[in-house]
Amino acid sequence: MEKDEVIRLIDITRTYKVGAELVRALRSVSLSIYRNEFVALMGPSGSGKSTLMNILGCLDTPSSGQYFLNNQDVSKLNDNELAHIRNKEIGFVFQTFNLLPRSTALENVMLPQIYAGIGKAQRLERASEVIANVGLTDRASHKPNELSGGQRQRVAIARALVNRPSIILADEPTGNLDSVTSIEIMGVLEEIHRLGNTIILVTHEEDIARHAHRIIRLMDGKISDDYQNPSIMTVSKVTPATV
Repeated sequence: MEKDEVIRLIDITRTYKVGAELVRALRSVSLSIYRNEFVALMGPSGSGKSTLMNILGCLDTPSSGQYFLNNQDVSKLNDNELAHIRNKEIGFVFQTFNLLPRSTALENVMLPQIYAGIGKAQRLERASEVIANVGLTDRASHKPNELSGGQRQRVAIARALVNRPSIILADEPTGNLDSVTSIEIMGVLEEIHRLGNTIILVTHEEDIARHAHRIIRLMDGKISDDYQNPSIMTVSKVTPATV
C-alpha cells in the first residue's frame, strides 16, 4: 500500500433486504484516496452515494470486501471499535450542522475531545485554536440559535477539525445555506485543504463539486466516472495541517 494512501476500498459490496427484495446498494467498488486530496463524491438518488459515504465514515460496514483506513482494515470492526475510529480518524460536517442547542460554540467544538478522553485544559486550548482558525473567536460563547447558518457551519467545521482527523467527510455542507454563504463555506474548506487536510465532499450540486480537485461519480452502485477536475490546476503536496 502506498505510504500516503489514506483510504483503500477493495471490492466493496453492500446489500440490504427490503421485504422480500435484495437491494444491491454497492457493487464491487474499489477506490483509493490519497493524503491531501480534495474529492467530490457525486451521484443521483439511488446511485449508492449515501451508502458509500456511510461506509467511508465508518457509520456502516460492507457486506463484503475490505476497507483500509490508514492501513488498518476497518471493514470487520465491531460497533465500539468503529466508534473509536470515527472519533479519532474522521471529522464530520453535516448539512444540518448537528450542534447541541444548549451548548456554546466552544463547547460544541470540544465535544469530540471529551469522547477522546482529553483533559479540560488541553480541550480548551485546542478548541479555542480551531474556533479562531474558522474566524469565530468573537462568537465562541454564543449558542447555535444566536448564530447565522454560515456561522453554525463554521462551528461544525471547527468541531470536525479538533481531533486532527485523517479525513474530513463533508455531507452536503452547503445544503441549508444560501448561495453567498455557500461560497464562503467552500472557501473555508478550500483553506483547510490548502493546509494539508484530506477532504471528501458529498454533494449533488455541480457548482459545489467544482471546488474539488477530483470528482468521483456513482451510478447503480458502481463508480461510473473518476477524474481530476480540469478547471483546477494540479498543486504540489504540502505539509499536513496542524489545524
